[in-house]
Amino acid sequence: MTLFVGTSGWQYKDWRGVLYPPDVPVRLWLEEYTARFATVEINNAFYRLPSRETFTSWAERVPPDFTFAVKASRYLTHVKRLKDPEEPVHRLMSHAAGLGARLGPVLLQLPPTLRCDPGLLDACLACFPSGTRVAVEPRHDSWWTPAVREVLRSRGAALCWADVLARPVAPLWRTTDWGYVRFHQGRARPWPRYGRRCLETWLDRIATTWPADAEVYAYFNNDPGGAAVRDAVTFARAAERAGLRPTRVPAREALAGR
Repeated sequence: MTLFVGTSGWQYKDWRGVLYPPDVPVRLWLEEYTARFATVEINNAFYRLPSRETFTSWAERVPPDFTFAVKASRYLTHVKRLKDPEEPVHRLMSHAAGLGARLGPVLLQLPPTLRCDPGLLDACLACFPSGTRVAVEPRHDSWWTPAVREVLRSRGAALCWADVLARPVAPLWRTTDWGYVRFHQGRARPWPRYGRRCLETWLDRIATTWPADAEVYAYFNNDPGGAAVRDAVTFARAAERAGLRPTRVPAREALAGR
């Protein structure tokens, strides 16, 4: 199993001195990040969709083995609330196409106030180009129905496995042949770190759900204080011990205050 391990974003000021050397300017942080990780989730696309030219420039600055996941614009998920999805999906994908072969999955994080509507979700997923990997992260409990599971399965979309406070907040459905996991906030100290036992439990869930030839993407969104970076390293090292194949992460000894 290939386990793509990264973080949700790379531009955090408090990562200076943790992941980034103090003397490296912010404009070079992407290069610093991609020398240490092989994937990232672009979560600032949720707040403001970058231009195609920006996506293209990012793709030109990363190694050939690097993969970007893209969090869909909130215009699609939170303003339109998945209604009339054709134009927002087209705009999202035409911009993200600037990543070329570096484009990985697209994440649809639904607003917590959006209640279950399988037809709405199906119509939205139908707008994505064939072959696009789409992960869906609902945040209202009404979504956990057989009808929703069937929509995801029939469209080849992954249910995002999300963790908050070291617990899954969604049913652990496997709806396609690849997976997507997001770690939002752990319970270990210092906040919002994850404990090793929790991460090992998640690895067991992943390893027993997907076959050995699957690809699973895992992103840490607990960015304060560099927690995401440190937890990603711990997660990848534990994955190696479990016989999985994680993508590259920084050496633990290279992180300040490890």
